[in-house]
Amino acid sequence: MLKHNVNEVTSDEHFERLLADRSISALNFWAAWAEPCKDMNEVFEELSRKYPAVSFIKLEAENYADISETYEIAAVPTFIIVKNGAVVGRVEGANAPALTAAVEKYAKLAAGLVSSPTAAMSSATGSAPAESPAEKQKALTARLEELVKSNPVMIFIKGTPQQPRCGFSRQLVELLAEVGVKYGSFNILADDAVRQGLKEYSNWPTFPQVYVNGSLMGGLDIVKEMIESGEFQKMVPAEEDLNTRLTSLINKAPVMLFMKGDPETPRCGFSRQITSLLKEHNVEYSTFDILEDEEVRQGLKTYSSWPTYPQLYVKGELIGGLDIVREMIESGDFASMLA
Repeated sequence: MLKHNVNEVTSDEHFERLLADRSISALNFWAAWAEPCKDMNEVFEELSRKYPAVSFIKLEAENYADISETYEIAAVPTFIIVKNGAVVGRVEGANAPALTAAVEKYAKLAAGLVSSPTAAMSSATGSAPAESPAEKQKALTARLEELVKSNPVMIFIKGTPQQPRCGFSRQLVELLAEVGVKYGSFNILADDAVRQGLKEYSNWPTFPQVYVNGSLMGGLDIVKEMIESGEFQKMVPAEEDLNTRLTSLINKAPVMLFMKGDPETPRCGFSRQITSLLKEHNVEYSTFDILEDEEVRQGLKTYSSWPTYPQLYVKGELIGGLDIVREMIESGDFASMLA
C-alpha cells in the first residue's frame, strides 16, 4: 500500500506553510478522545493516497485553539476544504461519502480537470442526488435567520474579534469596544455558504455587517455614524449585571452543567466524560457551552471560586467538577441531593 500523504501540524507557522503549499487543501480537525475520528482518519489517509494534488492537513483541534476558532470548529471530526485561502467546502461529523465527494470535486479542479459537482457527489456516494437547490436555499435562509438573531448585537466579520482579518473588521471591533457594546460574532471566512448567502439575504454586498435584534444596521461607516450620534447605543438592549446573569444561568435548571460544547458534541475529554456519567445514571440536566460566551466563561470562575471546567450545579449550588461528581455518584451522595 502506498504511504499516505497526510501532514500532521506541529505549530501555527507549520500550518500556514502547509496551507500555502498547494492551491487546494483538505483540513482534518480531530481529537484523540472522539471515537468517530479514528475511522475518519483512515478515510482521510486513503483519500490522500488517491488525490496527491491536494494538500491533506491534520490538526488536533484542542491543541490549536486559534486555528479551530478561525474555522469555526464546533465539533470533531470536522473537515474543511480550502481553495487559495478561501473556505469552499465543509463536512461535519463522520460522513465519509460527503468527505469523499468534496475532496474528489476539488481534487479534479486541482488537477486541471472539469468535474460536475452533481456527478462527483453521485459517483462518491452511489446514492440518490443531493437535496435540490430550492431545499438548500431554504435551509440556508433558516440558518441565516438563526445566526442574525443569535445575539442582541451580532457582527459578521472577516476573522475573529481577537484576530480580525481585514482593516474594516478590525475598526469595527475597536469601535464597539470603545463604547462597551457586547456582541456575538461570526467569521465569514470560515463558511463560504454564509458569506455568500448573507449578501443576498441582507441585500448588502460587503462585510462587516452589523445586526441589532435581528435587523441589519449596515457596515462600518453607518455604524460609526450611529455611534457618534448616540442612536446605536439607544438601540442596543440594556445588559444584565454579570452576577445577576450568572445567578440566573446557574438556576436555569435543577441540575445545570457548564461545559465545553454540548452533550451531543462535547469539545473536551472532561466534558465528554461528565455527560456520559450523568447519562449513565439517568440524571436530567441542562447545559451551557462556555466556549460560546467568554464573559460567562471567565466570570463564572470568579463567581464560583472554581478555576476549571466542567462545573456542575445542583439547585443553584456548585458541586464541583468531574472528579467530585464521580465520587458523589459512587457514594450515593449525589442521588440524595437530587431527592
